[in-house]
Amino acid sequence: MNKKYLIIGALVVGTLFAVLKISIGAKGKESDVQKPSASSQETMAKELYQQALDFQRNRDNLQAKETYQKILTQYPSYENVESIQKEMEKLNMELIFSNTPTPHTVTHEVAAGDTLGKLAKKYGTTQELIKISNNLKSDTIRLGQKLRVWTGQFNIFVDKSQNILILKVVDEVVKVYTVSTGENNSTPVGEFTITTKLVDPVWFNKGVVVPPESPANVLGTRWLGFDIPGYGIHGTVEPDLIGQSVTAGCVRMRNEEVEELYSIIPMGTKVVIVD
Repeated sequence: MNKKYLIIGALVVGTLFAVLKISIGAKGKESDVQKPSASSQETMAKELYQQALDFQRNRDNLQAKETYQKILTQYPSYENVESIQKEMEKLNMELIFSNTPTPHTVTHEVAAGDTLGKLAKKYGTTQELIKISNNLKSDTIRLGQKLRVWTGQFNIFVDKSQNILILKVVDEVVKVYTVSTGENNSTPVGEFTITTKLVDPVWFNKGVVVPPESPANVLGTRWLGFDIPGYGIHGTVEPDLIGQSVTAGCVRMRNEEVEELYSIIPMGTKVVIVD
């Protein structure tokens, strides 16, 4: 199994273990808990998998996601768990960028004085995400217009040992990205906050200004800066090195992926980095 799914699996299994422990305590004896056989578990997982595929074909992404989540929670040893996780990541991002109502969205009716900036600040989201999910071509919004607004609180977890970045909503895994971290363990560990966001950032390299269009600008197309000077999440001009520990300390992503992250991550987002 790919290493990046071990962390996701651990989160799922941990939840399942807690539920099982409570169940055992209520019964008094572990032997009282009836466990399905391996073959019956496989059959039930396959049935749920087929249901999820049917939901996807019918464009019911929310039900498909919930069904896939049920498989990961109840049957973490199912043979298709990696492909299910990838499908869930795809569905998660489609739901975030769509106008589909979810438990993490509200419908806001535009009132006098509203702007996209004010709404983004009020709900803890980004102007870009409001525009994308409502198919807005400009920043103009109309009085009485109903907008679908994301309210879920994103946070980011970076595991240096695996070179992965996990995007989460509270404790729910949304998507796992392969990234590059610092050479010689130079990426700092701890909890940080996103305090700056830049499109096509200028790179200041030892006093030399490297413009965004320069092939020598290692920052790529986006910058998400931490609350410690000089560190953050950014794009790349060397996508072939993603997955390796080769940076000067920052977290490096593929440009298309950091652009995706940039569009949904508001200022103030928490980032946890571990060894």
